[in-house]
Amino acid sequence: MNRGVFITLEGPEGAGKTTILQLLGAALEKEGHRVVVTREPGGIPIAEQIREVILNKENTAMDSRTEALLYAAARRQHLVERIIPALEQGMIVLCDRFIDSSLAYQGHARGLEIEEIYSINTFAIADVMPDITLYFDIEPEEGLKRIQANNHREVNRLDLETIDFHKKVREGYQLVMNRWKERFVLIDASQSLEVVFEQAKQSIVEFLHKKG
Repeated sequence: MNRGVFITLEGPEGAGKTTILQLLGAALEKEGHRVVVTREPGGIPIAEQIREVILNKENTAMDSRTEALLYAAARRQHLVERIIPALEQGMIVLCDRFIDSSLAYQGHARGLEIEEIYSINTFAIADVMPDITLYFDIEPEEGLKRIQANNHREVNRLDLETIDFHKKVREGYQLVMNRWKERFVLIDASQSLEVVFEQAKQSIVEFLHKKG
């Protein structure tokens, strides 16, 4: 059996990737693909418990290195319990965030250095990296406006950060994309949901076609 395909969706807060993730999962299943839709941090019980600690609005005293290590721990458990088994079964895994989030948020925005966070995470994930990553780009101000207008979205600790922090997150993603250009697809998330979804779906379809 051929190994499956690991697709990650990345972007700053309010980029709409979580909504697009669900639409992509449904569209690919409709076309006959076997799909796992999951998220980080979370996706499985142990990682969801770690998520609650990381994103709890009460945990404002959390040290940046503690945060980075918790993300890596949740990622490891999620990988061995859910992502790797699905890939071994030849499935398409659609994941809301993965290693690139840690590189952008903790590595650059928190000032811990991208190389330091990459080192922590390579220990956690071994050699499992996404086959393709869709990056949904949006101005931080616009993303945060969307969050404030969405009463159904969870408000977490990261949403309470300053606008400067979110600008640094976006800068971090740009640095990460420049390092792994061949893996990333850049999508303008300020467009309508329909347009963003179609571009995301087409990018995946083209990738799957090339992969054969």
